[in-house]
Amino acid sequence: MKILIASDIHGSAHYCQKLLAALDREKAQRMILLGDILYHGPRNDLPVEYAPKEVIAMLNPLKDRICSIRGNCEAEVDQMVLDFPVLADYCLIPAGQHMIFCTHGHIYNENNLPPMMPGDSLLYGHTHIPRAELCKDKWMLNPGSVSIPKDGNPPSYAVLENGVFSVRKLDGTEFMNAVIM
Repeated sequence: MKILIASDIHGSAHYCQKLLAALDREKAQRMILLGDILYHGPRNDLPVEYAPKEVIAMLNPLKDRICSIRGNCEAEVDQMVLDFPVLADYCLIPAGQHMIFCTHGHIYNENNLPPMMPGDSLLYGHTHIPRAELCKDKWMLNPGSVSIPKDGNPPSYAVLENGVFSVRKLDGTEFMNAVIM
């Protein structure tokens, strides 16, 4: 199964449209959103075309394909307008003999790991910085940010398929990857 992974849309209709174009182009069966879907947060400038209502209208029709995690900007009011669950703090995905622990990153992160075994992966957003590297005996994976990338990185998402985690620019160009199983 091909899964598209994205984080930190922050209410940008412009970048949400580009993300959904990537979802179609990639022909991914599912999409994991790692939080911070609608609100830009008090530490961020408004992203391009900040229009949370438009983002809601774009994502709700895909409710059966989306698995979402609560970010530090999600609130109960967001769940009232989104047709897919957004308030889970994490989810687990089996990956061969290992697990992928999906979270936003503001609680569980490299400095505060959840229960993980060697070979498992921590998949998180929050930092807005893409990552795909083995740290000690665990994978640290981050798709970067769709709308507000940091440290000079491009707006990005990731694809997980056949044990390969691939970070891509919104045009589909791969710029980072890791074989995680």
